[in-house]
Formats: sequence, structure tokens, C-alpha cells
Amino acid sequence: MRFLAAALLLLALSAAALAEPVYFKDCGSEVGVIKELNVSPCPTQPCQLHKGQSYSVNVTFSSKIQSQNSTALVYGIVFGFEVPFMIPEPDGCKSGIKCPILKDQTYTYLNKLPVKSEYPSVKVVVKWELKDDKKKCLFCWKIPIEITS
Repeated sequence: MRFLAAALLLLALSAAALAEPVYFKDCGSEVGVIKELNVSPCPTQPCQLHKGQSYSVNVTFSSKIQSQNSTALVYGIVFGFEVPFMIPEPDGCKSGIKCPILKDQTYTYLNKLPVKSEYPSVKVVVKWELKDDKKKCLFCWKIPIEITS
């Protein structure tokens, strides 16, 4: 049993070591505060995202309000236009957050950013929002990325 606990601890520490904090621009976190953003793998910025791969997104944030639920909205900003980007799970309560969200609590949001092989090779800015049940931003961040083959 001790071996299993030690193995799980080692696995958790290894996964945490692989996460790279990235510099981001806050784009309107109205009712929350971003403490840290990790995209993995993204060893340098702008993040080079390869077609056909999926990337882990981990946001640690605190909430200034209570909310029964949360919904993620993701966009690629190309030539100044926000193009909606589908993610596997838009429900924040199914993405690492234990709902209801409570005021003055810290949460860890986890999701995937899939890069489809049919996407063009292009530099874009990713905008990721998590909205509360009143459509206010718990967090909003932007990072530049480059989609490559």
C-alpha cells in the first residue's frame, strides 16, 4: 500500500513539474483573480502548438463572488476578429472546479486545447474566458500562440 501511495505521489509531482507557467494578458477578469496559468507543453513563448496534438490548460484563480456554475468560452483572435474555438468540455464544473463556486476561495481549472490537423499554420492570440452564472468573467486571459505542422 505504501508503494502505491509513493508511486501516486511521484506521478503527481512529475505531472506538476511538466507544467510550464506562461505569461499572459488579463483581458477582463471581473469577478476573479488569476494566480497562475500553465499550458503544457509550452517551454517557450509564443507557445508552438502542433497540429493533431492536445495541450493541457491549468488556471489557478480565486473568486470574488459565489456562482452555481461556470462556462468556458475560447476564441482565436485572427486579424482582430474573435473566432470561436470549440473545447472538449465547456462546463467549468466538470473541469476541476467543485461547484458551487464560493467567494474568496481558490480553484484550479483544468481543460484541454485540441489543435486539429485541418487548422492552418498561423500565429494567433488565444482568448480564454470562464464566465459565472451571471455571465461575468471569473477569469479572462490572452496568450500568443503559433500553430505549426
